[in-house]
Amino acid sequence: MTSLTTAAALLTHPFPATTTFGPVRNRLLPGLAARGAPDHVALTFDDGPDPDSTPRFLELLAARGVQATFFLLGSMAERAPGLVREIQAAGHEIAVHGWHHRSLLFRGPRATYQDLARARDCLAELTGEEPQLFRPPYGVMTTAAHLSARRLGLRPTLWTSWGEDWTARATATSVLKQVTKDLRGGGTILLHDTDCTAKPGSWHSTLGAVPMLLDHCEERGWKVGPLREHERAPRLLN
Repeated sequence: MTSLTTAAALLTHPFPATTTFGPVRNRLLPGLAARGAPDHVALTFDDGPDPDSTPRFLELLAARGVQATFFLLGSMAERAPGLVREIQAAGHEIAVHGWHHRSLLFRGPRATYQDLARARDCLAELTGEEPQLFRPPYGVMTTAAHLSARRLGLRPTLWTSWGEDWTARATATSVLKQVTKDLRGGGTILLHDTDCTAKPGSWHSTLGAVPMLLDHCEERGWKVGPLREHERAPRLLN
């Protein structure tokens, strides 16, 4: 997809443009941006589960006594069902990130629904629980995605700050700096516990940043946990 094509698409689809651009999303759509109580910060991870890296994050979080929300890809979960159950057994929240990590911007209503439904059903079968949350790949919420999520009983949820931890230049320090630049009490953090859609090995930087990030929150009196414990501000998007 060229930059001109993307720009043209966003101009003709204002809803995706609004949800993708963080400052606008955070200001106009606080429910979608997942703002919560001022004394809480939600920690979320996308794109797993990955047998090569996710267990390392589970070990770290267990050692710190912290639970998080994992937005899982159905295609990854299908290949590592035991790891999905391990995430659940550790008390973490499991949510839907779609079946494939593909932008929904140019996918029609039927394809969008099928992607979300397939992922939801896979995770429900593996865990015995219906997922409640959905985060679209790349944060692009289309009208079709919103309608499909509603039909499937999924609540669209994005973030307020991210670590840009998927890039080749990312380091633990850069991830920490990027997250804390926009982080406030009530914020939701987006990180990745795998490099399946990123630069190979990028998850090492994320793993190194998490302890420093937890320390940062602790110093400010913010409790870190999953989205299910993240008391939300009044939602403006239904």
